[in-house]
Amino acid sequence: LLEAVDENTLVIFTSDNGGLSTAEGSPTTNRPLAEGKGWMYEGGTREPLLIKWPGVIAPGTVCTTPVTSPDFFPTFLEAAGARPAPGQVLDGRSLVAVLKGGAAPERALFWHYPHYGNQGGAPAAAIRRGDWKLIEFFEDNRLELYNLRDDIGQTNNLAAKFPQRAKEMHGKMVAWRQE
Repeated sequence: LLEAVDENTLVIFTSDNGGLSTAEGSPTTNRPLAEGKGWMYEGGTREPLLIKWPGVIAPGTVCTTPVTSPDFFPTFLEAAGARPAPGQVLDGRSLVAVLKGGAAPERALFWHYPHYGNQGGAPAAAIRRGDWKLIEFFEDNRLELYNLRDDIGQTNNLAAKFPQRAKEMHGKMVAWRQE
């Protein structure tokens, strides 16, 4: 019976935030990612994700599709052959097609952190679409725009260089918050 469970169980290992990085020091390192838990930079929002699903995912497979933890519940439902309850809203999307080797349609991912954290992060929100990530800081309405493919450490704010992209992404984030 135990062997059958091991051969038929979808296992996900992840974290709720990036590693700890505080004003007092960094007990963990997120390098080359900027900052850590409680921040909107990649060090706070990008986290480890390992998935094992025997017979579906080949060992050693690497997927670079950005996903978010709200995707897990729809994934579990589809993997189990279940449907959401009538009227139930699912914030994420099932990853089953991606886990089976298919391509995922591009979509925006959002984060909202409207308070101060004991790790040093300030009230902010972020949107990622493809290689681009925009962060809005609520204290001063500052926008920071990064191309993660070219600048994974988020050292070069491109908001002034690409104002139309920053405006468009900010508009999508505001609409998401209102929704």
